[in-house]
Amino acid sequence: MAQVLYRIGRWSVRRRRVVLGAWLAIAIAAVVAGTTLAGDTSDAFELPGTESQAAADALAAEMPSAGGASARYVFQAPDGATLDDPEFVEAIDAALATVATAPEVASATNPFDSGTVSPDRTVALATVSFTEPGAELPDATKQLAEDAAEVARDAGLVVEIGGDALAHMAHSSSAEMIGLMVAIVVLLITFGSVVAAGLPILTALIGVLIGMMGITAATGFLDMSSTAPTLAIMLGLAVGIDYALFIVTRHRQLMADGLAPEEAAARATGTAGSAVVFAGATVVIALLGLIVVGIPFLTVMGVAAAATVAGCVLIAITLVPALLGFAGTAIDRLRVPGVRVHTGLASGKDALGLRWGRFVVRHAAPVLVIGLLVVGVMAIPAASIEMGLPDDGAKSADTTERRAFDLLADAFGPGVNGPLIVTVDVSAATDPEAAASAVGTVIDGLDNVVNATPPFFTESGNFAIISVTPGSAPSDPETATLVKAIRAETTAVELETGAVASVTGTAAMNIDITDRLAAALPVYALVVVGLALVLLTMVFRSILVPIKATVGFLLSVGVSFGATVAVFQWGWLAGALGVEQTGPILSILPILLLGILFGLAMDYEVFLVSRIREDYVRSGDAGLGITEGVRHSSRVIVAAGLIMVAVFTAFVFTPDANVKMIGLALAVGVAADAFLVRMTIVPAVLTLLGDRAWRLPRWLDRIIPDIDIEGAALEAHLAEEPAAVAADDPADDRELVPA
Repeated sequence: MAQVLYRIGRWSVRRRRVVLGAWLAIAIAAVVAGTTLAGDTSDAFELPGTESQAAADALAAEMPSAGGASARYVFQAPDGATLDDPEFVEAIDAALATVATAPEVASATNPFDSGTVSPDRTVALATVSFTEPGAELPDATKQLAEDAAEVARDAGLVVEIGGDALAHMAHSSSAEMIGLMVAIVVLLITFGSVVAAGLPILTALIGVLIGMMGITAATGFLDMSSTAPTLAIMLGLAVGIDYALFIVTRHRQLMADGLAPEEAAARATGTAGSAVVFAGATVVIALLGLIVVGIPFLTVMGVAAAATVAGCVLIAITLVPALLGFAGTAIDRLRVPGVRVHTGLASGKDALGLRWGRFVVRHAAPVLVIGLLVVGVMAIPAASIEMGLPDDGAKSADTTERRAFDLLADAFGPGVNGPLIVTVDVSAATDPEAAASAVGTVIDGLDNVVNATPPFFTESGNFAIISVTPGSAPSDPETATLVKAIRAETTAVELETGAVASVTGTAAMNIDITDRLAAALPVYALVVVGLALVLLTMVFRSILVPIKATVGFLLSVGVSFGATVAVFQWGWLAGALGVEQTGPILSILPILLLGILFGLAMDYEVFLVSRIREDYVRSGDAGLGITEGVRHSSRVIVAAGLIMVAVFTAFVFTPDANVKMIGLALAVGVAADAFLVRMTIVPAVLTLLGDRAWRLPRWLDRIIPDIDIEGAALEAHLAEEPAAVAADDPADDRELVPA
């Protein structure tokens, strides 16, 4: 691998104008595509193969309007008044009449006709059903729906709108900017040079721009959740900076050793670039592995993020060396006042990295015990994790969806925000009405049922619909228990009458998605862990090192889960982090976290352990290899870890609860992996293992391919053919920038 990447790096340096022009052209094309082909994102989840999805599809076939979006208008009377005031009745009628003029409106139920007025007559719920999903509603229709609320507000009513017709994700670019600013500061301190620090930032921004515009263009053809672009930004910005950081750091080390800029850039691409390609490939494979889970929105999210990461890898091994060629010997120009220019190596016998490496080697056993205790304590909350999909109650109080949710919960009880829809297929029943009534009677007798409406038959007469209001909130575990109880208890009615009852609705679909993800998690974890063992065995030519690396990765995941549960489920530090409502952990988070952290952990594992192995092979002394490996790797690992933590932490302070949760989980996971696991536990374990860490059975050594991620074969090749290295490309007459 190293030799191939060396050739790519050398070609990119010598053809730097072509490479730069090509990437700029790709960026321009992506911007044009994104601005002309963009569609709307959608947070409507579909789950093929589940009862709730099958019932929803059957209902949509019977009643096409049932497959569209809905808007839930919540009207509240002013203090001291009731909605029975004629002025308010007229205002509500006018508001609903206004929205009903939209051609996509299938029905608009008046709360005074449907009986959805609170007992104290101060809050009312009106449901407007559309013929199209929310993502497909024209902007004019959405604006008309907003204007309808203003009609009632002008009369003095409080009006909030829930449902999926007008739902939007509150997102601000401030998170990206905060993470970017911190990354710039870290790079300036790490390199001490504006030019060297600017290269990773520039290439990462180009990668994120291309990725985001590509995803934006894809929304015109695919249903994509609004979280998918944010996840792509998180990963693209973090790995884009880190991958370029690895290569620039190695480039400056090689220049400090006396190599010319062109050769240093080529060799940096061959050596550090190998770690970048390996780490990036693991992230991409893990994200693409989400396809096997079989959930469409998760598949699209994984593919979008994987494409962005793949683009960042390609930029790192082509555009980065090209820009290093433009910089030439001026890589350390524009120095930061008061900050010493570093080549990336720890310098001096008392350097912090060297002192830390020696400390861990000398006290390996107690360091390992203390490290494991810290990890164990931080992971304790993970044992009580509860998974689910957040509802509008988890949104910011600044959103109308959250205010509508709270008003309805206070006026009617929490279950009104997540009614269950029970469809009864009576096409095979001898007495359809009696069969549907029997289903309703069974449901009405279950615990946690506040209300079950009489069966409503569709026009064909083959389907009956029963709306069930639970006594618990949509994300409450008691609601999941009720769904399972309905499915279990109505089986007897099916056997007696032939009527088939199925439970659907947003709450039921969320429950089914959570169950599917929980069932897929162990399988996905085995795939990720197995992949880690195989890849690391090929990289490090060892059995014990891959096992140690995989266990370390699982420790980082445990710490991440523990912190996420403590904040979002238990409420620790919730106020400080802007978490307004505790509840279940986002059900897609464990699988996402496993895939993403796996790839990111490989960054630090490969960069650190490959350097330790390189120094061990050179010296033959396991302890010296560890101290030298830590010494040479500490600065870049600390910088890379801080940058990733900064980028992910910035998203913790966004308004959206899902993004906030993902940001915290990734920030804690990366911090634990970089500083606690890789820089502390890993050197301690390697010290205790000694020479045994690097043993590989001969039969296995002959079978597995030699990836040569450390570049040993490349160095041997260059030593054998120095003339080829020194030869200039006759087609390249450009000079490198002088110092």
